[in-house]
Amino acid sequence: MVNETLKHKISQLANQIQQDVISNRQHLHAHPELSFHEYETSAFVAAKLDELGIPYQKMADTGLVALISGEKPSGNVVALRADMDALPIIEANEVPYKSKNVGIMHACGHDVHTSSLLGTAKILSELKSEFAGTVKLIFQPAEEKLPGGASVMIKEGVLENPKPQAVIGQHVMPLIEAGKVGFRSGKYMASTDEIYVTVHGKGGHGAQPQQNIDPILIASHIIIALQQIVSRVADPRLPSVLSFGKVIANGATNVIPNEVYMEGTFRTMDEEWREKAHQKMKKMAEGIAEAMGGTCDFNIVRGYPFLINEEKLTEQVRGFAEEYLGKENVLDLDIWMAAEDFAYYSQVADACFYRLGTRNEEKGIISSVHTPTFDVDENSLNISTGLMAYIALKQLGN
Repeated sequence: MVNETLKHKISQLANQIQQDVISNRQHLHAHPELSFHEYETSAFVAAKLDELGIPYQKMADTGLVALISGEKPSGNVVALRADMDALPIIEANEVPYKSKNVGIMHACGHDVHTSSLLGTAKILSELKSEFAGTVKLIFQPAEEKLPGGASVMIKEGVLENPKPQAVIGQHVMPLIEAGKVGFRSGKYMASTDEIYVTVHGKGGHGAQPQQNIDPILIASHIIIALQQIVSRVADPRLPSVLSFGKVIANGATNVIPNEVYMEGTFRTMDEEWREKAHQKMKKMAEGIAEAMGGTCDFNIVRGYPFLINEEKLTEQVRGFAEEYLGKENVLDLDIWMAAEDFAYYSQVADACFYRLGTRNEEKGIISSVHTPTFDVDENSLNISTGLMAYIALKQLGN
């Protein structure tokens, strides 16, 4: 049932603080920091929490976890998460809030997530006398870099004392129009592993192949053969992706090198298949190299697990979003083979990760995340703050 009074109050507060949220977002955008180095960002968030009188503690060096408790008695706890790090990208936008840290850019919207959660914190602080339960605010470092700030914060106890019944996160999506949000229950985002391969052969003159062991030829066979892991070994009903994006063979037109270096990624949505695929890829690559007279060093660096939105929780949160925004502004999402370290929360707690629309074609805001021209329609920050506050209080049972 829609709580019209609660919805009205939150909407009013979101409108009142919108310019502050935008100002905070622009400050963060102009001062981006890389993963595990978010020192100024962390200090900025801490200062804003101090202004609101919200207690917090530091975790994972640059991370923060804060608590807002309602004044009515209740043992329910819900956690809201925002990530804070930026990417090593040179910003191409010519805007007043353009990055001042050359070579670093908030190209994935984490400035939006952090400023939005600060806005949500302000709304919740204003409503403390009217709700029961506790909201845990997680300001997390290093979503963009292994091992992922989420894994570090979980190890340090971010989901304990108090333990939340649900963990909720939002992420910008430039494919969705500002004013709308998107949800998907169940498996949503992929696990991600990094693959590093060195193929060793015996270099020499390109005109005398009989005297060489050609690592380029071996590497070519390996790349092609490994695609059979996805096309002929994986269950076709299970999403799997294997891509190589880097191949270095420092030879010349008439020089066969001694070795070839390759980097790639493997992504899927099943942990059992993930382990099996690792073993098969390594065995196949090493076997091909040996059969062709060379050797192969095949190393897999485990990345984030797959992200699963707990179905009951996600349907509840989606319902709250429909109440707050209207059904016409809540969309269905397809699976997404990108990865997110929010997945760590989803593996150990009931979790819901939804998408915030930030696209505005009339304003020319259409660029994808992780690009030098990424930006957002800042009108979406009104929704990002108010909706999360409404979801949190409804999830607590208010």
